[in-house]
Amino acid sequence: MASVPPDMTALKARMKDSWMAGDFGQIAQYTIKAAEDFVARMKLKPGSRVLDVACGSGNTAIPAARAGVRVVGVDIATNLLDQARERARQAGLQAEFQEGDAEQLAFSDSTFDGVITMFGAMFAPRPELVAAEMVRVCRPGGLIAMGNWTPEGFVGQMFRINGKHVPPPPGVPPPSQWGDEATVKRRFGSAVKDLRCTRVLCEFDYPFPPAEVIEFFRKYFGPTQTAFARLDSDGQAALTADLVRHWSDNNLSTGGGNTLVRAEYLEVVATRV
Repeated sequence: MASVPPDMTALKARMKDSWMAGDFGQIAQYTIKAAEDFVARMKLKPGSRVLDVACGSGNTAIPAARAGVRVVGVDIATNLLDQARERARQAGLQAEFQEGDAEQLAFSDSTFDGVITMFGAMFAPRPELVAAEMVRVCRPGGLIAMGNWTPEGFVGQMFRINGKHVPPPPGVPPPSQWGDEATVKRRFGSAVKDLRCTRVLCEFDYPFPPAEVIEFFRKYFGPTQTAFARLDSDGQAALTADLVRHWSDNNLSTGGGNTLVRAEYLEVVATRV
């Protein structure tokens, strides 16, 4: 049976509420190093104008600004934009942050020398629109770069666990499809050239054991809060057990007091035609 297209206005509102719940800045601090490394590999030119799509609390925009890039970050979650502005202010960096939707960017064609997104635009429900918009606002010959969790990696597996307990909206493709090279090539098609996809490991190192990692996400990560809120007490217990098992099975730490996990993502780098 064909899936029913979602009510996009209602879905977008729920997504915004979900990402604004909790305190994502607490979560983002554990991927700061990965974001800095990602930006460094892009070799962004000082003075170039770069758009960071679904920028969150500024993990990629901040190192881009530090490299002398004129960066603009957009996100649907206004509280995360506030966090990004404050981080830039504290670091003494010039960066612009504004509310914006990855599927409908409020910029003219060919505005930016580069368009980047890390663990952000992959969550928008209509990926073909995301790809088209990233291409549209990038100048010909400019950089397009993404960091996307892979389906088979640690985070992709965690998405599947969550989806087993809290099914995603019908008609919306899994975000981790952005971590599949063939899917990326199909979505960008002939609009880009020199497309390279590289599998990279992102290290999560939490100073507490797996069970406390789950509680940390329940407290600070909006999508996790939202998922648990949709379950009764038995459902919450079942989801917790599956997530603790997943983190425990992948924990590389031998000390017992902390959790060390390596999560794979697909680094996508292309040039706009």
